[in-house]
Amino acid sequence: MGSQGGFGQSKEFLDLIKSIGEARSKAEEDRIVLGEIETLKVRLNDPNTSKFKLKEYVIRLLYVEVLGHDASFGYIHAVKMTHDENLHLKRTGYLAVTLFLNEDHDLIILIVNTIQKDLKSDNYLVVCAALNAVCRLINEETIPAVLPQVVALLGHQKEAVRKKAVMALHRFYQKSPGSVSHLISHFRKRLSDNDPGVMGAALCPLFDLIMIDVNSYKDLVVSFVNILKQVAERRLPKSYDYHQMPAPFIQIKLLKILALLGNGDKKASEQMYAIVGDIMKKCHSTSNIGNAVLYECICCVSSLHPNPNLLGAAADAISKFLKSDSHNLKYLGIDALSL
Repeated sequence: MGSQGGFGQSKEFLDLIKSIGEARSKAEEDRIVLGEIETLKVRLNDPNTSKFKLKEYVIRLLYVEVLGHDASFGYIHAVKMTHDENLHLKRTGYLAVTLFLNEDHDLIILIVNTIQKDLKSDNYLVVCAALNAVCRLINEETIPAVLPQVVALLGHQKEAVRKKAVMALHRFYQKSPGSVSHLISHFRKRLSDNDPGVMGAALCPLFDLIMIDVNSYKDLVVSFVNILKQVAERRLPKSYDYHQMPAPFIQIKLLKILALLGNGDKKASEQMYAIVGDIMKKCHSTSNIGNAVLYECICCVSSLHPNPNLLGAAADAISKFLKSDSHNLKYLGIDALSL
């Protein structure tokens, strides 16, 4: 089996994976991996190694690190790969550096200029790869170097780019709130994005912001309720379904947000009663994700201004958890009683 033009893996690599999988002890696995490390040290330093062979060796370095061994001798090759004009090599390089390096690593300085250039690329796949690196590797000191490009990408025509730009801006907020405090209005704007993925990404920073200052986001109660209603009524694409539940992870995040906004606020809570009750009725308790959404509904109900109908539904749901044969669901029921 050949390297298939750089897109597949060589027989040598497949044999390595097989031999490690068949190792009968940790000592035998370590011996195989240490032999692979010595091989890679020689191959990576060979000036005649082709670019596509280098790609395979970098992937093999990742495998070495995943198994708990040190592959730092090869990090520089992954960094160099991010500079390559070939899309497959560049994306492999970015994948490797985001897994190899941390934001304080000495090699970060060698890829900041490349990230800046790639954020302006005409190829959205290159932009996405650069944004992935931004989320993982940009520290407080280097945020100003890429911030303007990331903000500009919030309006990109490709939804995948907008989503990753929102995630990057959220990461900046987590790292250095002061550096993006003048930009948090962009998270509000992304709530009305045409793509559910972008909207869903905006919920994460908004949740963080609402936890700090609930009152500044009370005006968004109607928007959050309407979004949750759209999700519950299956108006999102089928691709967001998980085990027959419509966008359950978006539902969970929205329920957490509503719990914060409705806590101690009768007027806000009254706007939420109908949709929370509707979701509780629709939850499929036959699946783990259905139970997860149901549990989040119970948490939300316990936080809102008391409503007899919702409290009754929550009590029934807790009762089902406690009577379940599953120890996990019993624990969930006991945990719900403490809310």
